[in-house]
Amino acid sequence: MDIKGNVAVVTGGASGLGYATVKKLIAEGAKVVIVDLPSSNGAAVAAEFGDAARFSPADVRDADQMQAAFDMAAELGTLRACVHCAGRGGPVRVVDRDGNPGSLDLYREVVEINLIGSFNTLRLAAAAMAKNDEVDGERGVVVLTASVAAFEGQIGQIPYASAKAGIHGMTIVAARDLASRKIRVCTIAPGTFETPILDRVKPEVKAALEKATPHPARLGRPEEYAKLAAHIIDNAMLNGETIRIDGAIRMAPR
Repeated sequence: MDIKGNVAVVTGGASGLGYATVKKLIAEGAKVVIVDLPSSNGAAVAAEFGDAARFSPADVRDADQMQAAFDMAAELGTLRACVHCAGRGGPVRVVDRDGNPGSLDLYREVVEINLIGSFNTLRLAAAAMAKNDEVDGERGVVVLTASVAAFEGQIGQIPYASAKAGIHGMTIVAARDLASRKIRVCTIAPGTFETPILDRVKPEVKAALEKATPHPARLGRPEEYAKLAAHIIDNAMLNGETIRIDGAIRMAPR
């Protein structure tokens, strides 16, 4: 799928992996609708790219807000790609340090944002793309974001790992479901990346994360995620796959 001259929706596009993806897709000739929370700097980010980007504030769990983002995409042209980067973490132990059951409310919120938000985005993107004319046998591509925590979640990551494992699980099913509509679905599972979340981490913790990655022994760069997302869009044989991008890291229990 050649993204040049077409439209993409990027969730979480105001920072981190999403922002790098916005830059990459615009450099490839796309117009991009940036989706992020109303409290984000999404409007300022969109302004960086002039007529090539617009901002649509939304919580990815909200059907109406997300539909408005895809309606905005239709105003710009033909939606051919959606890269879903939005998500959040939150520590929950099964039993906390005081012997109490872990927080069900936080577990629910993290799963809803990451997993329910992914399905909401996927279903709305696919419905919009299904109306497209075929180009080279395709109508569109959806790229979701999981994590290596889907496979080796660490202690305290139970809601995040549950949700990301769910995204991995939905990928092949969605790809098979949408095959008749000529829409591909893949998922990227990043390892430890330089994102705003890690800006809050102590330098010694960040250094330990870098050393835990076999090669290259550093944090991943958002532009490396963006390159992979762009390649998935471009490569018609990539479908139904969860692709790790992690420098061969395998997370320890803690």
